[in-house]
Amino acid sequence: MNVPQAPEFPQWPQYDAGEREGLLRALEQGQWWRMGGNEVDAFEREFAEHHGAAHALAVTNGTHALELALQCMGVGAGSEVIVPAFTFISSSQAAQRLGAVAVPVDVDEHTYSLDVAAAAAAVTPRTRVIMPVHMAGFMADMDALAKLSADTGVPLLQDAAHAHGARWRGKRVGELGSVAAFSFQNGKLMTAGEGGAVLFPDTEMYETAFLRHSCGRPRADRRYLHEIAGSNLRLNEFSAAVLRVQLGRLDEQLTTRQKRWALLSRLLAPIDGVVPQRGDERTDFSSHYMAMFRVPGIGEESRNALVDRLVAAGLPAFAGFRAIYRTDAFWEINAPDATPDEIAERCPRTEAISQDCVWLHHRVLLATEQDMHRTAAIVADAVAAV
Repeated sequence: MNVPQAPEFPQWPQYDAGEREGLLRALEQGQWWRMGGNEVDAFEREFAEHHGAAHALAVTNGTHALELALQCMGVGAGSEVIVPAFTFISSSQAAQRLGAVAVPVDVDEHTYSLDVAAAAAAVTPRTRVIMPVHMAGFMADMDALAKLSADTGVPLLQDAAHAHGARWRGKRVGELGSVAAFSFQNGKLMTAGEGGAVLFPDTEMYETAFLRHSCGRPRADRRYLHEIAGSNLRLNEFSAAVLRVQLGRLDEQLTTRQKRWALLSRLLAPIDGVVPQRGDERTDFSSHYMAMFRVPGIGEESRNALVDRLVAAGLPAFAGFRAIYRTDAFWEINAPDATPDEIAERCPRTEAISQDCVWLHHRVLLATEQDMHRTAAIVADAVAAV
């Protein structure tokens, strides 16, 4: 039997002398937290400028970024937040930890991002925020979501944990007029191991967020005059120094991923049973956080076996996210007044995608064109064997 040759993928995270120099710079400035150092301030300016936002606030991680943003948008006990049913659990837990009910709605069958009609049907007088997730860097329908927001008066919070550097009709994430949250966890498109950021379109909300992320304490306070309730979500200087370098190479890496996904998706599409993720064409620059595809009808058990085969053949493969309402964590606090099966009935696409979706780590898309051919051959061989 002909066994496809294993590709040679770059390691992740990537680093060079730039990160070393940044860490030394942070070390030698003698101040290692943001209130005395320069690295976090500099990173926030650079990240905001890169994404076309008025303000950026760096925080401890992406989950905290969502939680802080929701709090600043008025989410709390008695309110509801609409989230995609197919997403990483932080999207819902950030709302639930604030005392709000997370309301899962179905996703688009091609982009795997929030279905706008489903979101519109879920809006109630208690809905405080609608949270689209830009799944794998393919952006949700921001035109239709902006109209829904304007029609209902419910603001958007973009979960952009997968969308560093992405653009919708030429506009960067920070130019779309809504709050956006990012993650810099170890697997993300730029990373310091952990970290997060929130983009704000207006100064008032940014200033509120700054207070809340620093225990409610003003920048120049020397008398412990905590003005509002908050927590310590401050990013440290070492992480910011690393992120500044990571940001500097982001666009070059995204351009490579864009080209490789164009090739890999063309190679995957003819494989019997395989359906690659497809972005809305208005996402004119996707960040390609994952290389995602479905094998419709395969079932969860066989999908998991397929992932094992891919890993054994040398691909960094993973099962797609479990529907959030199919996890125990979702039901622990502030869950909707419904059963998992009742929500599933409203989310047929999520039900299917969560059982038949596979994703490959984005470092696959930093490899060579030849490696894309090898990757597709391994997928074809593994799918045929399941």
